Parts: sequence; structure tokens; C-alpha cells
Amino acid sequence: MNNEDVTTQDVFENLQELLDHNAIREFREAFLDHHIYDQTQFYLDFTDEERLELYSILSPQELSEIFENIDFDAVDIKPYLKEISPEYLSAMFDEMSSDNAADILTNLNKRERRAIFSQMAPENVTEIRNLMHYDEETAGSLMTTEFVSVVANQTVSSAMTVIKATAEDAETIYYVYVLDNDKQLLGVISLRSLLISHDDTLISDIVNEHIIKVDVDEPQERVARYFRDYDLLALPVVSHDNIMLGIVTVDDIIDVIDDEAQSDYSGLAGVNTDNVNQNPIQSAAKRLPWLVALLFLGMGTASLIDHFDGLVSKASVLAIFISLITGTAGNAGTQSLAVSVRRISLNDEENRSFFGLILAEIATGLVTGAVTGLTIFIVVSLWKGNMILGLAVGVAMFCAITVANLAGSLIPVAMDRLGFDPAVASGPFISTMSDLTSVFIYFSIAGIFIHFF
Repeated sequence: MNNEDVTTQDVFENLQELLDHNAIREFREAFLDHHIYDQTQFYLDFTDEERLELYSILSPQELSEIFENIDFDAVDIKPYLKEISPEYLSAMFDEMSSDNAADILTNLNKRERRAIFSQMAPENVTEIRNLMHYDEETAGSLMTTEFVSVVANQTVSSAMTVIKATAEDAETIYYVYVLDNDKQLLGVISLRSLLISHDDTLISDIVNEHIIKVDVDEPQERVARYFRDYDLLALPVVSHDNIMLGIVTVDDIIDVIDDEAQSDYSGLAGVNTDNVNQNPIQSAAKRLPWLVALLFLGMGTASLIDHFDGLVSKASVLAIFISLITGTAGNAGTQSLAVSVRRISLNDEENRSFFGLILAEIATGLVTGAVTGLTIFIVVSLWKGNMILGLAVGVAMFCAITVANLAGSLIPVAMDRLGFDPAVASGPFISTMSDLTSVFIYFSIAGIFIHFF
């Protein structure tokens, strides 16, 4: 344990001791003196009894900041919500940004939500209900409705007055959005531009009309690409008729990027990696479906080997190179899969035709297969002193790698075109399928050369 861990543990134990001795004022000062991230970790580490006491010490506004920093993917939020009274929760959600409140409230059933909504400010309830209606993993589900807007015929001076009046409730004030009387988005102004402009300057004279915006139904992956490509802190979300609905902020996109990376890694590994702290039974239950499915696919490979048993009995030396062929082809397929999934995530396939991708991957497979096949031809020929055997293994390697490379590239693309997550074409699946095809290719080619061994 490093010094930082020891210090954090000491602080946590000190907070617990203050609670045990009912030193409420000292505890409150010590607790709130820490960064909100540390407060969140302390909150999650407290016992049930300590948290119940905490609710009488912290205000709903202070607790709302803690809840906004909890990672819902790593923590089951339901037990924490159920131990808090509806009255306290209502006050807490009133203080919270609408997008975060909507995300948290989806963990409660309709009856529990109604009990909380009945005690909240009506305007907050309306905003939260509207956000909860949007499809998951879209711009609408990510956005918050707390943003700063002005109209084009205002002066800079009056716009700054609006900003001061609304800044406290806004998610961010670095971008100020310019709307018309029908709430349609006209453009954006940075806070810097406002600060350096003369008070009497009209907003219409300094507005940037070349604005990057997204539709409310835009997939979250594409929203994340806008932030990456344009270095944004916030991105406006509009309806199909350009009505300004809300903004997506960079802190929400960081969570999206993490979720997408986690999803891709889970798919490539063939296992759910969201929760690494599961007990052995839970971990086995998550992994077994894939393993059992791959087991049956692997039985196809075993059946093929059994089918070519007569060929192996005539030339037992062929058995030596089975794992070499299947392993190398599986590695090539997995490499191709990783590149293909990455290409899809970057949206490169929109710039190239499907047939163009096929030709590119065939060319890549031919080059890698030719080099690998030539290498193994030389090695086997020198090792076994049999150029015909080396030629058979080399040609089989060449064909197996070409096919595996093509499958690893095109299967994710095809799945993406069909609307499925391309990462589902996981590494274990591609590797097992490569075993099946490479065994068939190997023995088929070996059968042609068998008479020359």
C-alpha cells in the first residue's frame, strides 16, 4: 500500500471516529473539506448506519453532488436510494442537473418515482420526464436542459445580465447559445467573445453561425466523435426542426468514451468486463455462455480432424503442424478483427465502399499470408528435409491466413451494416472459427500433396 492509500485510509478512519463520537460539526467540516471525488468514495465506504447518520448532517444539495459523481456502471445505486426518504430524495433531485437526475431515477420503479415527483418542483419534473423518454445511448439521453441562451437582437450588456441571472443553474457558461423567438438555434458565442466585446455591440454582430450541433436521436458514439474532432466543451442538441433542446457536456462524453471502450474490450475478449469484482460463481455465469457456444464450434474442428484421420495415418508428420496453422491463422484473424472494429468506431467505412474494403483486406491477407507462408516453407523444408512437405504447409498457411484476415475484417463490418454491435464478433469467436477453416484448408491442401511426401 502506498503513502497516498495510507493517508486516505487514515482520513476515512478519522471521519468514522468523529461520527462515532457524535462530533457533528467537526465531521461536517472535515468531510466537506475534501474534493467531491473523495467525498463520494467515503460515502460509498460508510456502513449503512453511518450513511443514515450522514443524511441528517449533509444537505440535499451537498448529497446531490455526491450522487452526480457515482459511477453507476460500477456501483448498484438502488440500495442507496432505497435507504433515503422520499422527501430527502425529492429535495436532492431538485438540486441536481436534470440529465443526472433522469439517469438516477431510471433505477426506481414507477411508484417510487411518483412519490418523489409529487414533492419536486413541477418545472424540474417536466424536464426530467422529457429526458427519460429519449432512447438510451442517444444525444437526447445524454443532454441536459440547463444551458444559457440569449436572442440575436440583444446587446452584449443585456446578454451578460442574462448570463449572470442564469449561470448558477446552468451546466456550463463557456458557450452561450443564440436563439430566435421560436427557440430555433441560430448560433453560438463564447464567453470570451462576450467579455472582449463592447457593451453596446449587438449579439447578431458577433454570433458564430457556423455551429456544430447534433440531432436529438444521434447515437452517442457519433456525439463523442464531434467532441474529439472539434475539441468541444459542450455540444448543442436540437430537434428535427432545429429547436434547441439541450446540451451535451464533455464530462458526459468522457463517460461515453469509457463505456464504449469497455464494451469493445468486452466484445473482443468474449466476456463482460464491466464488473471485475464479481465472485467466482457470478464470473463463471457470465463467461460460460460464450465458452459453451465456442465449445460446440470447436467440436466442428475436432470432427474435421477426425474426418481426415486417414490422411494423418498415411503421413503422421502432418499432425505436427496443425496447431501451428490454426494458431497463426487465429492470431491473424484477431488482429484483423481489432483493426476492423477500430475502423468502424472511427467511421472510416463511410468514406470507402464495401467492395473497396474487401479488396483492401484481400490484399492485406495476401501479403501477410505470402510472407508467413514463405517463411514456414523455408523452415519446414530445412527442418524436415522435405521441400514438398514444406510447400504443402506453406501454401496451407498462406490460404488460412488470407481467409482468417478476410473473415476478421468483414464479419464486424457486416454485423455493423445489419445493426449489430461489431464487437460481438469477439476474438474467441474469430479465433475458433479460424481453427475450423484453417484445419479444413490445411488437410485439403495436404491431401493434394500426400502422394509426393
